[in-house]
Amino acid sequence: MSSIYQHFRPDEKEFVDAVLEWKDSVEHQYAPKRTDFLDPRQQHIVESIIGNNDEIRLSFFPEDTERKRALIYPSYFQPQEEDFGIKVFEIQYPSKFVTIEHRQVLGTLMSLGLKRDKFGDIVTGEEAIHLLLADEISDYVRMELTQIGKAKASLKEIPLHEKMESQQEWQEKTTTVSSLRLDVVLAAIYNDSRQKAQTLIKSGHVKVNWKTVENPSFEVEASDVLSARGYGRSKLLSLEGRTKRDKWRISVGILK
Repeated sequence: MSSIYQHFRPDEKEFVDAVLEWKDSVEHQYAPKRTDFLDPRQQHIVESIIGNNDEIRLSFFPEDTERKRALIYPSYFQPQEEDFGIKVFEIQYPSKFVTIEHRQVLGTLMSLGLKRDKFGDIVTGEEAIHLLLADEISDYVRMELTQIGKAKASLKEIPLHEKMESQQEWQEKTTTVSSLRLDVVLAAIYNDSRQKAQTLIKSGHVKVNWKTVENPSFEVEASDVLSARGYGRSKLLSLEGRTKRDKWRISVGILK
């Protein structure tokens, strides 16, 4: 079993242990297990561990969001939307007079003492903001969320199918890199110098999966989400193998 850890980062061990436990519980109790909202890297880890298993199945929901809840379940089980325990709310605020940004909503939710894995995407549109919450905390948030910034705010539940599509557009590109070091990959994604990428990283301006990484030689992996100040966000979609010159061919998504 120890060999499974070599496929993941040392700091992912705790999450890998949790996934193995979920798998174990579904196998032994023959009942489904629902996770919190998972970011793309965590989804990748769950998929790698559960894999194509005849006895145990895996589904993620919603399909068109970045953060999803997973359901791990025995083969007899037929998952329905409600099994994922997700509620969608529209944030009501005086939108004619105030502009509310994504980060303000995020900050407000965190200040209510919520863990990031209890809510999903925050989708901002021209005049509306939609928020995905775990069913189990939705009543609490509804009661406590009365203000965002200086604006009065409240939540109105809406049906899942009325959720706005994310306005985010990912532009895909394939490129080659000499290694999977963070500085090398960042420089390739944004067509910039490796030196500039190193400066950004060492200044604490780069995050991998929402955590600041200050080591340029940090190795990136499939499904990592990168953000660099002044450059926006990108995603390492997949490793496509090595070229004849022993470079990595990678597929990346860049947020327009």
